[in-house]
Amino acid sequence: MSTRKLPGRPGPTRIYQLRIELQHIEPRIWRTILVSDTLTLAKLDRIVQAAMGWTNSHLHDWHIEGKRYGVPDPEWDNEGDMLDERKFTVGSVLADSVEEFGYQYDFGDGWEHRISVEKRLVPQPDYNTWPMCIAGANACPPEDVGGPPGYLDFVHAIRTPMHEEHQQMWLWNGGPFDPAAFSANDANRAIRRLR
Repeated sequence: MSTRKLPGRPGPTRIYQLRIELQHIEPRIWRTILVSDTLTLAKLDRIVQAAMGWTNSHLHDWHIEGKRYGVPDPEWDNEGDMLDERKFTVGSVLADSVEEFGYQYDFGDGWEHRISVEKRLVPQPDYNTWPMCIAGANACPPEDVGGPPGYLDFVHAIRTPMHEEHQQMWLWNGGPFDPAAFSANDANRAIRRLR
């Protein structure tokens, strides 16, 4: 998923520094990523998933300037207003004016992310022209935990040995869970595996 210039393809003209914040959970779970203007929204989805720690197991959509982007699916798109994310680049939808937009993952659990454009940077080949996570805090919730309320219940149960669901949550998660854990190295390894 490198954005290095390929023969016949224009290179990036802008790098976006984006801050992704998972909503409705404290302390805040967030990541800061760098992505080029040439990436499609479909590829940005994969980078957000990798940086946050999601497993790409559910549907998602983007909410940018009053428009919805994602993978058109008649089952979830009753109004037919979903624009195909594979046909739009980050630069074409964010340009110079968009400062904030939304990303929702897993329509059942309802994970809402607020994404802020922190900076628009000049591309520097061999430094910032490929997708990367440069900062973050706190662990991504496990998949299928039940959205923000289910996550708070899960954290309470798994961190309280005397809780009646402690052992069940431990087994379900496959062992301990540290809600404060975050590693930029792990996030970047996950992003690099997308290439």
